Amino acid sequence: MTTTTRTTRTTTTTRNRPSLMSRLRGRRHGTAHHHTTTTARAPAHHHKRHATLGDKISGALMKLQGSLTRRPGKKAAGTRRMHGTDGRGSHHRY
Repeated sequence: MTTTTRTTRTTTTTRNRPSLMSRLRGRRHGTAHHHTTTTARAPAHHHKRHATLGDKISGALMKLQGSLTRRPGKKAAGTRRMHGTDGRGSHHRY
Protein backbone atom coordinates (compact mmCIF):
# COMPACT_ATOMS: atom_id res chain seq x y z
CA MET A 1 0.00 0.00 0.00
CA THR A 2 1.40 3.41 -0.95
CA THR A 3 0.90 6.50 1.14
CA THR A 4 0.49 9.89 -0.44
CA THR A 5 0.77 13.17 1.34
CA ARG A 6 -1.95 15.63 0.72
CA THR A 7 -1.23 19.34 0.57
CA THR A 8 -3.77 22.08 0.37
CA ARG A 9 -2.99 25.36 -1.26
CA THR A 10 -4.90 28.53 -0.61
CA THR A 11 -4.89 31.09 -3.35
CA THR A 12 -6.35 34.54 -3.26
CA THR A 13 -7.10 36.56 -6.31
CA THR A 14 -6.44 40.27 -6.27
CA ARG A 15 -7.20 43.02 -8.72
CA ASN A 16 -4.39 44.53 -10.72
CA ARG A 17 -4.72 47.82 -8.86
CA PRO A 18 -6.77 48.97 -5.88
CA SER A 19 -9.96 50.90 -6.36
CA LEU A 20 -10.14 54.65 -5.76
CA MET A 21 -12.03 54.28 -2.50
CA SER A 22 -9.60 51.71 -1.09
CA ARG A 23 -6.72 54.02 -1.96
CA LEU A 24 -8.45 56.96 -0.31
CA ARG A 25 -9.19 54.92 2.81
CA GLY A 26 -5.54 53.96 2.99
CA ARG A 27 -5.96 50.23 3.40
CA ARG A 28 -2.96 48.36 2.09
CA HIS A 29 -3.63 44.66 1.77
CA GLY A 30 -0.79 42.21 1.49
CA THR A 31 1.83 44.29 3.25
CA ALA A 32 3.74 42.75 6.12
CA HIS A 33 4.04 44.53 9.46
CA HIS A 34 7.47 44.55 11.05
CA HIS A 35 7.88 45.45 14.70
CA THR A 36 11.29 46.30 16.01
CA THR A 37 12.40 47.66 19.35
CA THR A 38 14.65 50.70 19.34
CA THR A 39 16.09 53.02 21.94
CA ALA A 40 14.58 56.48 22.44
CA ARG A 41 16.07 59.21 20.25
CA ALA A 42 15.07 62.28 18.26
CA PRO A 43 12.24 61.85 15.72
CA ALA A 44 13.56 61.05 12.27
CA HIS A 45 10.51 61.96 10.20
CA HIS A 46 7.89 64.66 9.86
CA HIS A 47 5.15 64.48 12.48
CA LYS A 48 1.93 63.17 11.00
CA ARG A 49 -1.57 63.48 12.28
CA HIS A 50 -4.09 60.85 11.29
CA ALA A 51 -5.62 62.00 8.00
CA THR A 52 -9.35 61.34 7.95
CA LEU A 53 -11.29 60.21 4.91
CA GLY A 54 -12.52 63.76 4.42
CA ASP A 55 -8.94 65.03 4.49
CA LYS A 56 -7.94 62.49 1.87
CA ILE A 57 -10.82 63.45 -0.42
CA SER A 58 -10.32 67.20 -0.03
CA GLY A 59 -6.58 66.75 -0.50
CA ALA A 60 -7.13 64.76 -3.69
CA LEU A 61 -9.45 67.46 -5.04
CA MET A 62 -6.96 70.16 -4.04
CA LYS A 63 -4.20 68.24 -5.79
CA LEU A 64 -6.34 67.87 -8.91
CA GLN A 65 -7.16 71.58 -8.85
CA GLY A 66 -3.46 72.41 -8.60
CA SER A 67 -2.68 70.11 -11.52
CA LEU A 68 -5.38 71.59 -13.74
CA THR A 69 -4.54 75.21 -12.95
CA ARG A 70 -0.78 74.56 -13.07
CA ARG A 71 -0.18 75.73 -9.52
CA PRO A 72 2.46 73.48 -7.95
CA GLY A 73 1.95 74.99 -4.51
CA LYS A 74 -1.71 74.03 -4.49
CA LYS A 75 -0.83 70.53 -5.69
CA ALA A 76 1.78 70.15 -2.94
CA ALA A 77 -0.69 71.40 -0.34
CA GLY A 78 -3.15 68.73 -1.48
CA THR A 79 -0.50 66.05 -1.14
CA ARG A 80 0.34 67.24 2.37
CA ARG A 81 -3.34 67.26 3.32
CA MET A 82 -3.76 63.68 2.06
CA HIS A 83 -0.71 62.47 3.98
CA GLY A 84 -1.55 64.32 7.19
CA THR A 85 1.62 66.43 7.18
CA ASP A 86 -0.07 69.77 6.48
CA GLY A 87 0.30 70.98 10.06
CA ARG A 88 -3.39 71.18 10.89
CA GLY A 89 -4.09 70.81 14.59
CA SER A 90 -0.50 71.47 15.62
CA HIS A 91 -0.85 75.10 16.69
CA HIS A 92 -1.94 74.86 20.32
CA ARG A 93 -2.22 77.83 22.60
CA TYR A 94 -2.36 77.03 26.28
